Amino acid sequence: MSSEERQISLPVATAIVVANMVGTGVFTSLGFQLADLPSGFLIVLLWLLGGVISVCGALCYAELGAMMPRSGGEYHLLREAYHPLPGFLAGWVSVTVGFSAPVAAAAVALGAYLCAMTGWDAWWFSIPAVLVVSAIHLGSVTATGRFQLVATSAKILLILIFISAAFTISQPQAVSWWPGPEDGKRLLSPAFATSLVFVMYAYTGWNAAAYIAGEIKNPGKNLPRALIAGTVFVTALYVLLNVSFLRAAPMMELEGQLEVGLVAAKSIFGDRGGTLMGALISFGLLSTISSMTWAGPRVAATMGEDYNAFRWLARRNRFGVPAWGILLQTVLVLGLVISMKFEQLIYYIQSILILSSLMTVLAVVWLRVHRPLAARPYRVPMVWFPVALFATMNIYMLWFQASQKPWELGMGIATLAVGAGLYVMITRSDGSPTQKVR
Repeated sequence: MSSEERQISLPVATAIVVANMVGTGVFTSLGFQLADLPSGFLIVLLWLLGGVISVCGALCYAELGAMMPRSGGEYHLLREAYHPLPGFLAGWVSVTVGFSAPVAAAAVALGAYLCAMTGWDAWWFSIPAVLVVSAIHLGSVTATGRFQLVATSAKILLILIFISAAFTISQPQAVSWWPGPEDGKRLLSPAFATSLVFVMYAYTGWNAAAYIAGEIKNPGKNLPRALIAGTVFVTALYVLLNVSFLRAAPMMELEGQLEVGLVAAKSIFGDRGGTLMGALISFGLLSTISSMTWAGPRVAATMGEDYNAFRWLARRNRFGVPAWGILLQTVLVLGLVISMKFEQLIYYIQSILILSSLMTVLAVVWLRVHRPLAARPYRVPMVWFPVALFATMNIYMLWFQASQKPWELGMGIATLAVGAGLYVMITRSDGSPTQKVR
């Protein structure tokens, strides 16, 4: 039985979803997209499509999370829906790279922004940011919740100010928002698939509240509200923000740039104002690091409650926080910050997270068939449409990665293989439970 207490309110749960989503991706991926898709229409289409896919996923997770409100995300949901093995593999992915790699990517982006402004090595910023946020999360849940709300609110306010400035004081660029003669070919090209991977990376986090379901007050109502409201809000924000980038700065200056927010800010505010805005964007990435530092260790703690070999990860400090889970994730994050490049992180993350979320969304239909009488505080409307759209687009991205990015996909498969071997060893050696938790 979980030792969690339900202390998280709806605003904090929604802030965690928003903060998980609004991180590195939206401030870094546009430059990669424009290299092969120099079209305002296709860029807007990409971000709208990513939002629709994410909302479909959030609807499905809302039903599952309200039905089975325990922290752990895919680890708990797949364990309950199918079998302990897929649940264990999802948990293994979450504990090893699912959260540590996005946190590392956020820290790398934070360091890149501040490095571009100061000339200092990025590690001087990225590593201290990870350590400070981890230290905050070792304190009380109430204090951490306040930090999360303040950091997320400040980040959203910053983005809204940026969008307003792009539409009011910047010199608008000559960008066409209607389909061009080459857009049909580009839509069916590998470049569009590549860009969609980056977009879906930016939307990663729409399922964040499911990882802390056991700590949310009245999860049957508040979990679906947090997932859906947070995802819809971020979709609108992303579309407006990318339109603002394209409106504020010439495409040629944005192409291939990691720090597109900084480039666009300098076009609007000049060098000094742009530098200040870049610093504020970097600060905003702290809320992303914080939200994932909150969610990730809860998966480790939930696995520790179910498997004797991981029992130490379930230990909580005097504030009820899974301290060992936080420390483990911090060590993994620091290792990734030092060892991997930004683009490698994105493809490596997506190759295995896509499969995990795909299986979870399909579990909605599986449970409707195999457990039709189970209590469902929230039911997905027109369930076949969101499930089919989410599944189709994610299978498409998996196919693309298999054909275009075999090395990163291979790393993901290797991670799953190690997890499967570890599962067999643990269940045979220590008598850990292999049946679903009811």
